[in-house]
Amino acid sequence: MGDAFSQISVTHVIAGLALVQIQIIVSALRWRFTARRLGEAFPASVAISEYYVASLLNQSLPGGVAGDAVRAYRMRNAGAGGWKGPAKAVVFERLSGQAAFFVLALSGLFAWPLVLGGEDAGRQALLLVLCFLLFAAAVCAGLFIAKRRYKGSSHIGDDLLRVFIRRGALPIQAGLSLVIVGSYVATFFLASHAVGASLPWIAAFTIIPLCLIAMLIPAGFGGWGTREAAAMALWPLLGATDSQGLAASIVYGGLSLAGALPGLAILSTEAIRGKPRRA
Repeated sequence: MGDAFSQISVTHVIAGLALVQIQIIVSALRWRFTARRLGEAFPASVAISEYYVASLLNQSLPGGVAGDAVRAYRMRNAGAGGWKGPAKAVVFERLSGQAAFFVLALSGLFAWPLVLGGEDAGRQALLLVLCFLLFAAAVCAGLFIAKRRYKGSSHIGDDLLRVFIRRGALPIQAGLSLVIVGSYVATFFLASHAVGASLPWIAAFTIIPLCLIAMLIPAGFGGWGTREAAAMALWPLLGATDSQGLAASIVYGGLSLAGALPGLAILSTEAIRGKPRRA
């Protein structure tokens, strides 16, 4: 694996860090748009700085969502309603991002026969499709049960429509999420190329989405561990080695963490000043 790391160039690092800035800044704008639809208005500069802090904490604290909880807490005085409005905006924004990951993975299900090959490829691809359909059915069933059981669910439904559907929200949410997910995929392509394992285009719809989804499993720090395990299992399907998959995932994680370091500068500045920006 040392040989793989020795191939990383300055160009790879600069390009990777630039992609991470796109991820964070556009994600912050998506969060701001989501919050505005829920009646929580704050400047873009605040959204971007808070998203840098949250991104840094998500990657350095257990569970991968601690930074989002801190983001909601730090914004508790941004509006008149206390912490509930900011917390709802954070949850909906994360929901938008995770839905984009699953849509990308779903769009590549029928490309898996090209990756798997062999006589059982079609059967395995069909099994993947059925698994996703069962997952979608379970989610729909859960939402239906929650709507019937909880009186406040109608408000949640109305909020979802305001955030994702009404008054042109859908193309804006979809466009922002497309840019964000595209930057995640591009960063993985770049990381893999940096360690000498250039991936074919089909990886964007097959193995990379599964690695990104593996990061959502709250079993470690910022996706570390689950992402590497997935990359080691999936990279050989496209002709690379498991060690190259591991190296690519480590480089991806390193770029993501380094790209979020402005969040450390923000926290350090606040510590020197003696109080957080939004508290």
